Amino acid sequence: MSKILVVGAGYLGGEVVRVFREAGWDAQGASLGGGEGLLACDVSDADSVSSLPDAGAVVHCAASGRGGEEAYRHVYLEGCRNLVRRFPKAKLIFTSSSSVYAQHEGELVTEESETIPDRATGEILLEAEKVVLDAGGVVARLAGIYGPGRSVLFRKFMDGEAVIEEDGCRFINTIHRDDAARAILHFINLSPFPAGEIFNVVDSVTMTQLEVYKGLSEIFGKDLPPSGPRDLNRKRGWTHKRVSNAKLRATGWEPDFPGFLDAVASL
Repeated sequence: MSKILVVGAGYLGGEVVRVFREAGWDAQGASLGGGEGLLACDVSDADSVSSLPDAGAVVHCAASGRGGEEAYRHVYLEGCRNLVRRFPKAKLIFTSSSSVYAQHEGELVTEESETIPDRATGEILLEAEKVVLDAGGVVARLAGIYGPGRSVLFRKFMDGEAVIEEDGCRFINTIHRDDAARAILHFINLSPFPAGEIFNVVDSVTMTQLEVYKGLSEIFGKDLPPSGPRDLNRKRGWTHKRVSNAKLRATGWEPDFPGFLDAVASL
């Protein structure tokens, strides 16, 4: 049985552990505090990472805890450096973010598209990606994660707090947690391992904000949210782009939830 370590076994990482175990792997999760069957590991601390057991595959999906530049540098950049040093021969996957694409004119974005983040945190993610790619790892650029018990769009709509920004035509790029976890398993199982490759991990159906809220209105019989200005304080920054998953799908992966509205029952 192969051994895989999932560093950052939170909302996404916990599902990654479950998916790998279901597939027959010896999967072990690690988190900052440990507990509940998890190893304790501060990914930003080299000594802490050095204490982790050997593994043939490692996934870095620790979160910054909504922190700023310093947290990003510690968790992502230093974290990737520490994992590369500790596991030089392992298959390494780093879950980055599609927020490194700052396009705002509705462009179709592929892995070859320009990456000029509008925030310092995005630049730090790119530095961390380079560490992993140079070491022969895989970078998974995840769109906004949603799933059971977690969806800002869904929660705001149901709570009456949603606002349609201007004309609502901004594209929303999302990925269901379970599909993201399955994509990570898919990367590890690919033969040969796609060393040094970047993949966008995003739903197959990209919808506008207005289309999402119209769909939710029809499903739940509620009025459309009111219109308002752009939310320029979004954690991932304000962008307007269509992130393509064509490269990932070409390897044989398909999402169980093609688009956000297909997953409403799971939320």
